[in-house]
Amino acid sequence: MTTAITTPRGHVGSHVLRLLVQAGVRPRLLMRDPTVLDPVWAEHVEAVRCDQDDGDAVVAATRGVEALLWVSPTAHDGDPVAAHARRGAHVARAVVENGIARTVFQSSIGAEKRHGVGKIDGLARVEEALDATGAPVLHLRPGYFFSNLELDLDGLRDGVLRTTLPLDLPQPWVDPRDVAEVAAARLLAPWTTGGVQAVHGPCDLSYRQIAEILSRVLGRSVHAEQQSDDEVRAGLRAIGLAEVQVEAIVGMAAGTREDFVPEQPRTARTTTPGTLAGWTDAHLRPLLRPRD
Repeated sequence: MTTAITTPRGHVGSHVLRLLVQAGVRPRLLMRDPTVLDPVWAEHVEAVRCDQDDGDAVVAATRGVEALLWVSPTAHDGDPVAAHARRGAHVARAVVENGIARTVFQSSIGAEKRHGVGKIDGLARVEEALDATGAPVLHLRPGYFFSNLELDLDGLRDGVLRTTLPLDLPQPWVDPRDVAEVAAARLLAPWTTGGVQAVHGPCDLSYRQIAEILSRVLGRSVHAEQQSDDEVRAGLRAIGLAEVQVEAIVGMAAGTREDFVPEQPRTARTTTPGTLAGWTDAHLRPLLRPRD
């Protein structure tokens, strides 16, 4: 059996890589540039050059693959929704032409709305393209990654946790490593019926609760502060993002801010153990050390 994964250096893919190798699998890594792979993995993997924006390359790189983890990275230029949709068409073609038996797609909470959730709309397009193949496909829909907190380290250094969501709105938050564990388990186990599997983390958290946890673990005061969509737009424009990228980012929170309930309720199957406190101590604390 050949198992292939994309984005093996990402928040989820890097953990999936480790788990597969430790399970005795020699995964095929689909990488834009295989030379950047840490040499420690060289003898344990098959690294293949593959640009996910090149349909022919995706088909060629997945020949002989039985199980595939598809993660569609965020486009850093152009329309993020269109980029996800384009890559979705490529992976759907590969699934059909190569007869891939099991595909696990890292989607996101909010994709069930299909429209109106910013760049998550692009992940919905990937879901639709894969579903149209009729092949066994599992869409993982994780909640907000703990690692999203790394996007505003300067704010956290100043003791401010910014969001456009209501400060007391609870949302599922999850450790990317837990998403990887679910993905690896599904890649390794045989199945013929896919569908959707949410990954909700250990508990729902509001931004006010998150600020309290960060304050306790970091030993410094952090308070949550709600911003308007226009304030976020102004900040994104100030760093040079194009309007289509600005709206794709703003739309993610706006689309889940009101009248949104995840398609799958929290159950034992969707609940994972990694806590925000543990992740903060291991990952966020070192990033917030005083700069020289």
